[in-house]
Amino acid sequence: MEVKKHVRRHHASQLLHNKFVVVLGDSIQRAVYKDIVLLLQKEKYLTAKQLKTKGEMSFEQDSIVEGGRLKEMHNGTEYREVRQFRSDHHLVRFYFVTRIYSCYMRSVLEDFRSGLKPDVVVVNSCVWDISRYSCRWINDYKDHLQKFFSELKEILPEQTLIVWNLTMPVGERIRGGFLVPQIEHKAPLLRDDVIEANFYSATLANSYGMDVLDLHYHFRFSLQHRTNDGVHWNALAHRWITSLLIKHIAEAWGVSLPLEETKPVPDTPRSEGGGNKRKRRKYPSQNRYRGPALSQPSFSRQHGSNFSYWPPFHIDPYMEHQHHDRHSRVFRPRHIRPHHIRPHQTPYPPYQTPYTPYQTPYPPYRRYDCYYHHY
Repeated sequence: MEVKKHVRRHHASQLLHNKFVVVLGDSIQRAVYKDIVLLLQKEKYLTAKQLKTKGEMSFEQDSIVEGGRLKEMHNGTEYREVRQFRSDHHLVRFYFVTRIYSCYMRSVLEDFRSGLKPDVVVVNSCVWDISRYSCRWINDYKDHLQKFFSELKEILPEQTLIVWNLTMPVGERIRGGFLVPQIEHKAPLLRDDVIEANFYSATLANSYGMDVLDLHYHFRFSLQHRTNDGVHWNALAHRWITSLLIKHIAEAWGVSLPLEETKPVPDTPRSEGGGNKRKRRKYPSQNRYRGPALSQPSFSRQHGSNFSYWPPFHIDPYMEHQHHDRHSRVFRPRHIRPHHIRPHQTPYPPYQTPYTPYQTPYPPYRRYDCYYHHY
């Protein structure tokens, strides 16, 4: 079992002590901001209501500075929301943006130029850019990324850590606030466009000397934490995003975090005085092994605590609606699928052994396009 290291409240509080953190992005980055603010104060997770709510007047002792409930609430590209959390030793600010470079983004950059320089900038903008403005988004998105990265590097000092978050995996079926009826036809292709946009943005961010945090890679096998709308993620996923960010910042600053490791579950001890006794099952047919109990070491002792129960064969991480079991009857490869037989025929004669996936059943009939062929 893989040993995971978790970031606690005191880790984040000490690492971000007297630091100014800015988060730029869409609703997912707003949830990242909320989880950072919550972790700086409490050892709790975000609730479902806190993840869904936007533009509220206050969240965990923060305040809304601009937009949100102070103005009209809508799902358009002109929606604005600026939040800020301030304590005695922490300052965290969030800007909601729908495009990586626009008139509003230039005003945000002017705030950095004339105001307090942030120590950490966490930024991402992708889903709105490639879906709400133009069908041919590739050239516009590349140009806007170059303009944004060049101006950001010009304004901020070298000591500022800029982290570009790659967009997380998007579902095949999408429904969300940004997906207005005018662009619903783009939903099936959005997951592929996100992968392409991640490649362009990561390449450009790396060329400008920025740090890249590949959240798409980290969550490619954690699709169970994605919500039903196909875009947003639950509280466990956002706490893991915060842990990745905190560990990335600590590594960039050369700080060693004393992270706590989750210990593997110890083996169940055998009963004292009874020797190697096996518990007898309720029905006699279940007692298949009649001999003495095996005295070999347990599975975890043989393979160590780093043993992974993940299957060794390749799995497509984007086929979340399918069952990935190798021996599933539905998604088994064609050459080992069970052959279909006619309803009135007996599948196995008395003298034949039960069917296994690698045997040909009796009688030898296959069904192709509702026709039966004998061979």
